[in-house]
Amino acid sequence: MDQASHDLTETAFLTDWTTDPQQAKPKYIYLKSLLENAEGVDISFKGRPGVTYSLRGRHVDQSQRDLFVMIDVIDDDPQDRWLSVCFYADMVQDPEELGDMVPEGLLGEDAVCFDLDTEADVDTQYVADRIKEAIEQARSA
Repeated sequence: MDQASHDLTETAFLTDWTTDPQQAKPKYIYLKSLLENAEGVDISFKGRPGVTYSLRGRHVDQSQRDLFVMIDVIDDDPQDRWLSVCFYADMVQDPEELGDMVPEGLLGEDAVCFDLDTEADVDTQYVADRIKEAIEQARSA
């Protein structure tokens, strides 16, 4: 997919996302901005309406893996979307043990995922700190 198609698809998704009881949209935009403003990070967007809209972060220096973070907007109920942010388990620490360990949960490898919804104990800044950590790990991976 070329950059123009990527932009239009994500732009259309964000424009159409008007109902947001979980307040997931501003969290998504904030986490996306971390990736956009990080040196050497490329992002890609893949929409699967009714399933997920995924933002994937990859560092240009990564050679072993295709990404270091996947930010999913869970779309099983478009009127009540929420975020799940997943990392390879060996790329981030979870000092407060707020993430869910998911065996083979990220492209066939063990993952730790953080759900950002109104019922979760995880706050956006905690996940943002994990993204920053994963960026540093990806630089040398």
